[in-house]
Amino acid sequence: MSGNRQLLALLQRPAEPTFYPKDGGKTVVDLPENFLTDRYRPIGASLQSRFGNDAETRIPVRTVTPPSISFAEVVPRRGGFSLFNPKHRQIAGDLINLFISQPDVDTLMSVAAYSRDRLNPILFQYALSVAIQHRPDTNDLNIPSFLELFPDSFVDPSVFPKLREEGSIVQAENRMVIDIPLNYTASDREDEQRLAYFREDIGVNLHHWHWHLVYPGEGPDRVVNKDRRGELFYYMHQQLIARYNVERFCNRLARVRPLTNLREPLPEGYFPKIIRSLNNRAFPPRPQNTVLRDINRVDDGVNFTISDLERVEARIAESIDGGYYVAPGGNRVPLDERTGIDVLGNIMEPSALSVNSTFYGNYHGNLHNIIAYSHDPDNRFLEGYGVVGEFQTAMRDPTFYRLHAQVDNMFHRYKRTLQPYNANQLGYNGIQIQSIGVQLNRANAPANVLLTYWQRTQVDLATGLDFGPQGNVFASFTHLQHAPFTFRLTVNNSSGAANRGTCRIFIGPKVDERNTALTMDEQRLLMVELDKFVVNLQPGMNNIVRRSEQSSVTIPYERTFRNVSASNNNVPATEMFRFCNCGWPHHLLIPKGAPEGMQFDLFAMISNYADDTVNQEFDENVNCNDSHSFCGLRDQLYPDRRPMGYPFDRPLPTTVRSLGDFLRPNSNMAMAQVMVRFTNTVIART
Repeated sequence: MSGNRQLLALLQRPAEPTFYPKDGGKTVVDLPENFLTDRYRPIGASLQSRFGNDAETRIPVRTVTPPSISFAEVVPRRGGFSLFNPKHRQIAGDLINLFISQPDVDTLMSVAAYSRDRLNPILFQYALSVAIQHRPDTNDLNIPSFLELFPDSFVDPSVFPKLREEGSIVQAENRMVIDIPLNYTASDREDEQRLAYFREDIGVNLHHWHWHLVYPGEGPDRVVNKDRRGELFYYMHQQLIARYNVERFCNRLARVRPLTNLREPLPEGYFPKIIRSLNNRAFPPRPQNTVLRDINRVDDGVNFTISDLERVEARIAESIDGGYYVAPGGNRVPLDERTGIDVLGNIMEPSALSVNSTFYGNYHGNLHNIIAYSHDPDNRFLEGYGVVGEFQTAMRDPTFYRLHAQVDNMFHRYKRTLQPYNANQLGYNGIQIQSIGVQLNRANAPANVLLTYWQRTQVDLATGLDFGPQGNVFASFTHLQHAPFTFRLTVNNSSGAANRGTCRIFIGPKVDERNTALTMDEQRLLMVELDKFVVNLQPGMNNIVRRSEQSSVTIPYERTFRNVSASNNNVPATEMFRFCNCGWPHHLLIPKGAPEGMQFDLFAMISNYADDTVNQEFDENVNCNDSHSFCGLRDQLYPDRRPMGYPFDRPLPTTVRSLGDFLRPNSNMAMAQVMVRFTNTVIART
């Protein structure tokens, strides 16, 4: 194995020593003796001969001066690694910088191979994955998904003994698929369990991890300082909360309550029932009505009071209301209409791009921390953080949505300081959408009816079973899915000339959980983006057909769950086949709906491309551009000049009381009523 593909040998079975055979015994990494850890160096010769004899591929690692990684060894090798912890985040940024600064792939391989067995595996995998994605000589590599590396973050741990037994005793071709139960964290007595299919969905949690992999908060400036990064933090999470609230309506639950008061008990309990395989400890549960307290985790470097967090929130609110941010010298700098949301996103997350982290603190990060450590705020019982303390597990907990609803409210507070869009910003002279509709991709399907159901899918978990069986070990899990469908628009171009536009499609609920009609201001904050794409409009009538799987928001199943192996040389290392698995999982593109059918408003508009373009052409079929709504474009500008969420991100004039009122003066907009019907059956993925 040559070139950058050798790095893939370091990106599997993360807790196994680097010298241990990879790819089912086919690949062995030959380490210089001084690269072995203190435990294995005295028996290095016997280890190399014992484990390397049957290998088809040997990867020799070049000797280099061992890198100085003592800064990263501060994170316990078998402990937790949290990117909400400022100390851990800084260490991760420094490690990314170490990997990115290596002059060539062979030196990177050496430095990474030396570091791998000495560092916390999640820290190592995160930093190396970020570096690989951002180095020009490695960014064509297919990075394994986090599910492959750490399945314990996503799966009921009772499955693992069954997987190991099946894999150890039964030959690969005869192994049975082990089923992962859909609802295992609570009974039906807990109302919040109605949303477990969404919160604990493997694809949703992989999306959250991978978004933060593409947009790390610390590291070299060229890695962190991406176009409109802070605004993307706002918009991705805003859409996440909108989708969650719509799912709550589908299950007859009220919108999530923002975490406005940190001194009230948290009524929502959560018992995650997943473990960290690194130390075999369970993620701690949080009982109902837990009272949040000051955090004093000295060894973890996480120390703040509730008053500190309230003070930071008040400073951000004061800046929003005043229309400025406070620079490090104390000067007040205006928040302008174009970049204000981006500045606020970087302040609130915060990332290394925060304009004044000393003054504005770690707002969003410490909202995570105060919940993550709520069961043991002063480390009295030596318990680690709860699931809200890690990107790949945080979305499982109902309080994640409460804290992000509060962060979302802060962003909406800013948006409400802006003027409504005027007629020129909304209209497109000469363009009329005469009809919009959807239809399932099957013969004689009725118009504007969408179907959802349960689907059972298989995934190979072998690469994450450290010291486990060789070969494939499959588990199956059940998730929401929808029948494929197609958007159809009829558009008249009466301008007399060919024009370009951006077609923007949203879906929004009409009523809440009690069947009460939503106000327009309520509905606009619940509009879910389904797609966005460029259209070329010839003079006269234009028929636009767009398949659901082409969505600019989602990535297909194959890239959410695809298995990547260092020995798989058949995967083309081209731009088109990069493992760019940043994007919303396609199986959750549309809401669940209801068995009796649930009515939604489908909205479409075509905006003037001249006002949308950032003067760069891109093909959404290549280069991982297909999920650009949430993830942007790699190494390019965000492909839409309009504010993210346009046209629903700003308040509307008081005269606009319904979606119909919004459309009436704008011929470039249209709407249709759509029914989403849920069928409570399980269909196996073929």
